[in-house]
Amino acid sequence: MKSQTNNVDVLKWIDDVILMTKPANVIWIDGSDEQLTALREEACRTGEIRLLNQDKYPGCYYHRTKPNDVARMENRTLICSEKEIDAGPTNIWMKPSEAYKLGKKIFENSMMDRTMYIIPYSMGPVGSPFAKIGFEITDSIYVVLNMSIMTRVGQKILNVLGDSKDFVKGVHSKCNLDENNRYIFHFPEDNTIWSCNSAYGGNVLLGKKCFALRIASYQGLKENWMAEHMLILGIENPKGEVKYVTAAFPSACGKTNLAMLIPPEGYRSKGYKVWTVGDDIAWLRIREDGRLWAINPEAGFFGVAPGTNKKSNPNALTSTYKDTIFTNVAINLDDETVWWERLDNNPPENGLDWKGNPWNGKKSKEKGAHPNSRFTAPAKNCPSISPEWESPEGVPISAIIFGGRRAKTAPLVYQSRNWQHGVFVGSTMASETTAAATGKVGVVRRDPMAMLPFCGYHMGDYFGHWLEIGKKTPNPPKIFHVNWFRTNDKGGFIWPGYSENFRVIDWIIKRCENEVEAVESPIGFLPKAEDINLEGLDLTADKLNELLDIDKESWAKNIEGIEEFYSSFGERLPKELKQELEVLKNNFI
Repeated sequence: MKSQTNNVDVLKWIDDVILMTKPANVIWIDGSDEQLTALREEACRTGEIRLLNQDKYPGCYYHRTKPNDVARMENRTLICSEKEIDAGPTNIWMKPSEAYKLGKKIFENSMMDRTMYIIPYSMGPVGSPFAKIGFEITDSIYVVLNMSIMTRVGQKILNVLGDSKDFVKGVHSKCNLDENNRYIFHFPEDNTIWSCNSAYGGNVLLGKKCFALRIASYQGLKENWMAEHMLILGIENPKGEVKYVTAAFPSACGKTNLAMLIPPEGYRSKGYKVWTVGDDIAWLRIREDGRLWAINPEAGFFGVAPGTNKKSNPNALTSTYKDTIFTNVAINLDDETVWWERLDNNPPENGLDWKGNPWNGKKSKEKGAHPNSRFTAPAKNCPSISPEWESPEGVPISAIIFGGRRAKTAPLVYQSRNWQHGVFVGSTMASETTAAATGKVGVVRRDPMAMLPFCGYHMGDYFGHWLEIGKKTPNPPKIFHVNWFRTNDKGGFIWPGYSENFRVIDWIIKRCENEVEAVESPIGFLPKAEDINLEGLDLTADKLNELLDIDKESWAKNIEGIEEFYSSFGERLPKELKQELEVLKNNFI
């Protein structure tokens, strides 16, 4: 092994991992095309990945995981802070000494017949004052190739790091893929992540949720910035002015679709455009101008394949056409292309399903792709990618948008009264389950700021951090809540969704620019119906009023749910949020 750095802290840590895992070989990832090409060829020879049709999918490959290793393991995802109270009630805690002991036992000799790959990577543009550097040590070429898409990797990262001690230490090994010994340990106080016995992206691409949210959220707490589970979107008006928003939604609420939104024809013809800065994660800092600025720390998209098609998200689909890795989708053996449910109406007859079994999509009742099958695509492939997406200074944020799936409770859109009230709105975010997800309809699941599975410390302290950021930001973004999923008496959606959501974003931007007034309500500021542009939309004014209606009975139940949820945080729930809850209750008396 030839060392690529003289950083003594890096080298000492790597020596310790080598001693623990005992690899047969050690390779530093330098980020060169030559090295990555050689690794792709090697992985194709061993069957770890499969080359797809290079005429139709240039630079694209296929990977399949074991049936017991297809999603994030939240029940095995641990926060290992010294004090249990610091992990909080929403995380699974383990004492660091016990976690290290258990991890070392699992990792011991795990790479004896394998090559160890050392990946230096940057979350955020290389050299950006927003960026953070990490290392992932792994025995998986699949991980190397995905990390080279999702992050910036190689020697240039080591050059920026120099002798600094500020880096995140990540160790991953497939071990023997034993699900009973599958763990993802997070040590926020040590800037360390250990992942063992998984080969699925969400558990093993340590730069993503592990670093960019769980570890980074704790870093942000200590360093006065924010790591959030948010898309970043730019809206350009006909004058060429661009305003940026972030948005946090729980799963199945249209986050990726909004990130890559195409405006309705009526807006496009006037010159409106939407620019994608990021689809999943935002890091936000207070800049000298008193505003919050955001970067997308990632360099790629790790998207869910099923349901992605030319209608639902043409920009995401186009992003996958080159240099992409597909995981657990179906393969068409006739031409070595990929397919998944709702891609189109022409599934392959001569195919393999995600488990590798022969599959006829025209006749089989089994799904061809796993519901959580994925594509890992370079962000630069996206037709709507923003010219500013790699700006080292980030982009200034005008609005923060929260959202959820509520059949009756939340109106189409409303604005918080101020930052403190906005934090309350985000902290009480919720979605109702659908039959397809759980077998039960309408069960309310709280997911504050869409961070419930991803906050690396006590969520009560996290709410407090939000409140502090607001106090320290002279010109904070305005905060809104949206709900695309209001239903009529027959259970059908009233709002058409998809590209039409731009109409709501347009109103949000106008509110940020003080171009339209709003109506005060018990929950915040509602639009005047005439200020939501319905031109070219088959939606009556009566239907719009129905979308903006405040149902008192639903809100009474919602308040009960908030009180129950808040009770879990005990004394660490900020008093300001208790005050906001009392205001809400009094507004409905």
